[in-house]
Amino acid sequence: MSPVSTTGESRLDGLILVVEDDPLILEFLCEILQEEGFAVEPQASADAASVYLERHSNKVRLLLTDITMPGKLNGADLANQFGDRWPDKPIMIMSGFETPKSSGVRHQVSFIKKPWALGQLLDCVQNALDSHKTL
Repeated sequence: MSPVSTTGESRLDGLILVVEDDPLILEFLCEILQEEGFAVEPQASADAASVYLERHSNKVRLLLTDITMPGKLNGADLANQFGDRWPDKPIMIMSGFETPKSSGVRHQVSFIKKPWALGQLLDCVQNALDSHKTL
């Protein structure tokens, strides 16, 4: 999947890095966020997202990740790396199986349990962004 950006004004300076191993959920998340005016970067694994961040961290405004994923890194590992390196950027985690605490996330995050309703997801994204307003 290639980077997806909105046309016209974006709702935030930077993009939302969306990390989800289920391709249908990843596509749905990106469509929802785009329709709300956000620019998104889809990644199908925490490993791929980590590589993306090495090259493009300056573009990312928010990390939105699932916890349970195959690969060397899971979403909790990715959230910890992201929070360690960019503590001024918000993290949002979603999971149907674990919580940030049970999975070992060390940073302050916004959490939404799967399955979520559309309004809950958008509220959680906005709250995560509002909690880390750039000074």
